[in-house]
Amino acid sequence: MKNLFFTLLFGFSMVLSSATYAQNFADQPFYEGNDLGLNYSPQKSTFRIWSPVAEEVKLKLYQNGIGNNLIKELNLQKSDKGTWFLEVFEDLKGKFYTFQVKTEGKWLDETCGIYAKIVGVNGKRGMISDLKTTNPKNWDKDKKPELKNFTDIVLYEMHVRDFTIAPTSGAKNKGKFLGMVEKNTKSPDGLKTGVSHLKELGITHVHLLPSFDFRSIDEAKPNNTDYNWGYDPQNFNTPEGSYSTDAYDGTVRIREFKEMVKKMHENGIRVIMDVVYNHLGDAGDSPFQKEFPNYYFRQNDKGSFSDASGCGNETASERPMMRKYLIESLKYWATEYHIDGFRFDLMGIHDLETMNLIATELRKIDPKIYLYGEGWTAGGSPLAEEKRAIKRLTYQMPNVAAFSDDMRDGIKGHWSNEKEKGFASGKENLEESIKFGVVASTQHPQVDYQKVNYSKAAWAKEPHQCINYVSCHDNHTLFDKIQVSCEGITEAEALKINRLAQTMVFTAQGVPFLHAGEELARTKYGEHNSYKSPDRINQIDWSRKKTYCKLFEFYQKLLKFRKDHPAFRMPTNAMIQQNLQFVDTKQANLVAYTLNGAAVGDKWKRIFVVYNGNKNNRKITLPEGKEWKLVLNGENIDQNGFWKQKGGAEIEMYGTSAMIWVE
Repeated sequence: MKNLFFTLLFGFSMVLSSATYAQNFADQPFYEGNDLGLNYSPQKSTFRIWSPVAEEVKLKLYQNGIGNNLIKELNLQKSDKGTWFLEVFEDLKGKFYTFQVKTEGKWLDETCGIYAKIVGVNGKRGMISDLKTTNPKNWDKDKKPELKNFTDIVLYEMHVRDFTIAPTSGAKNKGKFLGMVEKNTKSPDGLKTGVSHLKELGITHVHLLPSFDFRSIDEAKPNNTDYNWGYDPQNFNTPEGSYSTDAYDGTVRIREFKEMVKKMHENGIRVIMDVVYNHLGDAGDSPFQKEFPNYYFRQNDKGSFSDASGCGNETASERPMMRKYLIESLKYWATEYHIDGFRFDLMGIHDLETMNLIATELRKIDPKIYLYGEGWTAGGSPLAEEKRAIKRLTYQMPNVAAFSDDMRDGIKGHWSNEKEKGFASGKENLEESIKFGVVASTQHPQVDYQKVNYSKAAWAKEPHQCINYVSCHDNHTLFDKIQVSCEGITEAEALKINRLAQTMVFTAQGVPFLHAGEELARTKYGEHNSYKSPDRINQIDWSRKKTYCKLFEFYQKLLKFRKDHPAFRMPTNAMIQQNLQFVDTKQANLVAYTLNGAAVGDKWKRIFVVYNGNKNNRKITLPEGKEWKLVLNGENIDQNGFWKQKGGAEIEMYGTSAMIWVE
């Protein structure tokens, strides 16, 4: 009797017509078992792969992860539901292996298999070992930091190498998993770096750019200075070797990754993985193509790979065995590595049904696991748009969030037009886009959706489904974007725009997202696409923490401000509709609203928020009330208040700034 999960896996509809490709993938057998790949014990090792089109399958055992050191070849036997199986009754610990599939009379290249969990250097051969030996001390006692509501999250996106590779990081294990969590690291100025900096800043979740095994870095070269963000997947189920202290022993990268997760947890920080299941770095050379050619990838009308990823291929999440793979891989990271959430690269390539199944299965493991992604594709796809996990259809994925490019570009200007300004830098007619971000892309009676820059309707059903941000690894850093789009601007003026932009992100409803180093006015020296740029462009320069100490302190206070006041992180759309009221300022580039703090458990009775995107000062009237105190005044935050003013009074606020008054 199949459970609902596997019934849904089986009951998909083919996107492509039978004429599109000669192979009818819908007719392939579905294997329900959980023993694909290698299963090791000292008494025996079992090997199973799914390849219904195979005519023969070999297992090759090697002494090492690379080189000409073949020990022997063994034949797998045809087994259930399109699988091939082999048992080897000896202790193979420390050996390496590959599979080789013969189809249409030809032997395909060797592969470690799509289910490989431990691999040798550069991920070409699987390694045989006991995963229990990779657990750090007290791994079974690892405790996830408490999380009450998803809207309490503050995301901090970082690249493993960027975070500690600079000479100013104070880390010993520079550019490694271990370097991220070294204790008490400091800059040459004696200021906190690494995980100590993260605690000081006040974030709740680190978002790691791809940290699974990717193709572009040669792990065989110690201290390799080559660089890549990692959006070129090779093996999904094991960490990247260049981030470990020994890429040759496949257990080391696993142990060090787990150590990193454990120490993040000990410091009160949850860990999000950026996952790229939508394509392979090289589809033709991937384990997927070497096990069952073409099955795991969508095809276009001509029978070649379709390319919604912009990287030459796209995976077919709607096909049963790919859907099974996605779900099992994510569950593996959540259980074996204690991962607390996943960010899906180009999530719009995946189908809605698969994303909802993923969310259901992962929430069983951890009800507070957080899932979000890019609600778009990088090109056309044969998957019908109404089946895609795109931003517009986020409301159909109740346990998945999406990035708000509406708010992002509304604040700073269009992502691809580097000269275009946004609300924070003085561009007009973006008020509704900002209001849309303030209500976390949900339904609100005071937002004119026809005037929102991209979306013409609410796409988030609840606020936790909307991630508000102003910059990420893609495109210019916020500091660089301001410099490029505001020609001739002084640094002091740029920092004013920076503070206003992030104040808008962190006082909006939903989930705020921060790009690593923005709190230090991070620059990539004008490079807008640094995916393979050298360290001098990508590294976090910790000397900037002293140079921009006032900016860092502002960010620190801003994060605490949000944490201290539940009015800025309401968990439901109903609460936002009932307790957030926009004020008609009748002025361009001026957005104002009140929050009913008392109704949502805030110690402040009412809160009045104003964003002034104009370069010049503007006058605005305080709401009626006995007395208001100013707690945020442009570049300063003091929750005790700067001064007080009677309700109904006319106040003047500085240009390019935010004000927050509380009753």
